[in-house]
Amino acid sequence: MEPKVSVTSPQDRPVPRWSLGSSSGLHYGSFVNSLSSLTPQADTDEKPAISKRRSYVAVAVLCYINLINYMERYTIAGVLLNIQKFFAIRDSTAALLQTVFICSFLLLAPLFGYLGDRYNRKYIMIGGLSVWLATAAGSSFVTASHFWLLMLLRGLVGVGEASYSTIAPTIIGDLFTGGQRSAMICIFYIFIPIGSGLGYITGAGIATATGDWHWALRITPILGVVGMVLLIALCPNPPRGAAETQGEGVTGRSSYLEDVKYLLKNKSYRWSTLGVTATAFLVGALAFWTPTFLSRAQVFQGLQPQCIEEPCNTTDSYIFGAVTLVTGIMGGCLGTLLSRRFRDKVPNVDPVICAVGLLGSAPCLFIAIFVASASIPATYVFIFLGEVLISLNWAVMADILLYVVIPTRRSTAEALQISVCHLLGDAGSPYLVGVISDAISKTKPGSLGWHFHSLKYSLLICPFVGILGGLFFLLTSFYIAEDKTAAMRLVEEDPPPPPPSGPASEPSVEMSTQEKK
Repeated sequence: MEPKVSVTSPQDRPVPRWSLGSSSGLHYGSFVNSLSSLTPQADTDEKPAISKRRSYVAVAVLCYINLINYMERYTIAGVLLNIQKFFAIRDSTAALLQTVFICSFLLLAPLFGYLGDRYNRKYIMIGGLSVWLATAAGSSFVTASHFWLLMLLRGLVGVGEASYSTIAPTIIGDLFTGGQRSAMICIFYIFIPIGSGLGYITGAGIATATGDWHWALRITPILGVVGMVLLIALCPNPPRGAAETQGEGVTGRSSYLEDVKYLLKNKSYRWSTLGVTATAFLVGALAFWTPTFLSRAQVFQGLQPQCIEEPCNTTDSYIFGAVTLVTGIMGGCLGTLLSRRFRDKVPNVDPVICAVGLLGSAPCLFIAIFVASASIPATYVFIFLGEVLISLNWAVMADILLYVVIPTRRSTAEALQISVCHLLGDAGSPYLVGVISDAISKTKPGSLGWHFHSLKYSLLICPFVGILGGLFFLLTSFYIAEDKTAAMRLVEEDPPPPPPSGPASEPSVEMSTQEKK
């Protein structure tokens, strides 16, 4: 069926792109194409739909860069014992390396979200990754008397990751739709635990092979240069909403404040963001401290001597990295499989999967923390089970955002979610655990056993936050079907008629479309 066109100006002229505008007299979500709704990023010439082959190549490139990003992020955790000995710092000070990085990440995410909804996303990612490459490489040359410089450079690394993590998922969302989008998002987010695991492994491996932890921080910038070249050569900048509009794209004219108001009214977005925040808190603390916790547990059991000077024993970083890699793949694939299988029968299955994952992980982590003083193999078993359950959420959480938010506001939605989840999540969780550990340790200074127990008790906050996150996702499940339908209606179906308004300042052409039969 041909789309209906109602002409509201003396000129009858064809228009190439759909538009979601909020100009004078028009409600959000109205399909309006007018001179006043053209935004800086919109092209006036028609663009052909991006081929499937090119779309798959683009996803492969984005996944590779995502892998490198998370390898770099967790290389520090893989050599944390060496860093603590090199700079002679306590747990709370060491945790600041992650906190500073995450803080810069979350502060800049809203800026990149705003830019990503309005300007060329590919150029924004290239600029951010350039900063990331320079600062990540520079941090490997810091000397023992300049710990403050390492912290500064770690903060600047967050600039690049903020640009990429905010924008890359929205590009995938504009290349695919439906089940294909879920599959591609699953693949993209599986590379988070894969990259994290490889970060532990490569960091520990290179530090051991070279005898210098600084070299562990140099491998990811080298691999990042390859990713930059691939991004420039092979990744497109698809029109926003291209997947939902057969390649034509959707443009929108709205202020940043209007975008934020739209998102705050979206109940699924609000509650799922809190669930993502709890997940970030949990994962951030565990990812940073688990190798160190397991190393202290082995010292407590007499299985290995205490590390007096670097290089320290990095066996636990290898093992935990492998566990993170395997559980990330298993959990991510299982979560997406369950989502795709039951989504048609159970409209709210996605937040339910996330809730089950977090609630189920809590007892596993609780047992792992207490059994570490008696059995390292049993500890790894429960860590494995807990991480599989947490990893059910990776791709599903991202997919929820993409289908409850309209295309022209997805980068802003990603940015705000990133800011909130890091501000209240993993920006502070490693530091909080370190502060609690130091406070407990000071009650019995000099005791090796208490050095282990102090970190054990501080990690108990993680399972309780996991339970809280599961409750947030259960609340999301009450609203997800309604919000998903509302977003689809705004993009694919006839919009509700706008209320009466005053005369528009510029002529416009209103267009509505119905599904072809």
